[in-house]
Amino acid sequence: MSSETEEAIIADDGSFTAAFRLSYPYDRTVGTTLSRFFRGLAECRIEGTVGSDGRVYVPPAEFDPDTGDSLTQWRTCASTGSVVTWSWQSEPGEHHRIDHPFAWALVQLDGADVPMLTTIDAGSPDAMSTGMRVRVRWADERVGSIHDIACFEPDTETKR
Repeated sequence: MSSETEEAIIADDGSFTAAFRLSYPYDRTVGTTLSRFFRGLAECRIEGTVGSDGRVYVPPAEFDPDTGDSLTQWRTCASTGSVVTWSWQSEPGEHHRIDHPFAWALVQLDGADVPMLTTIDAGSPDAMSTGMRVRVRWADERVGSIHDIACFEPDTETKR
């Protein structure tokens, strides 16, 4: 028997499901660092910044988390990577770019040291696993925004 309210469901196995709405109703100027990142996406290129300790951040960090200094060194990363962790979105909302169930995931791109939050079009939760290989599915029309990455999808061809 599960406990249920209007806002949350706790299943017999202890898993918790709750409604959640996230939005960012504003525009902002992205600055030079993110402008370079977005221009790269328009060209199907993923770049990250390099921190003082050598870690590569994708999306790029503007400032070093250890020193606070501006990050100016760049590294191009692959459009493939590995899933660090994931969660299944069984009922996409109108605002989601994928209109069928998909996964939210932290993906560590090959060549990056810090994972990025993204979506994976895997078909079903049974197709998802931590450590699985994924690749970018580029948008058909790219304009220089994060949406140039339509999503990620399972990659059975590329090995790390």
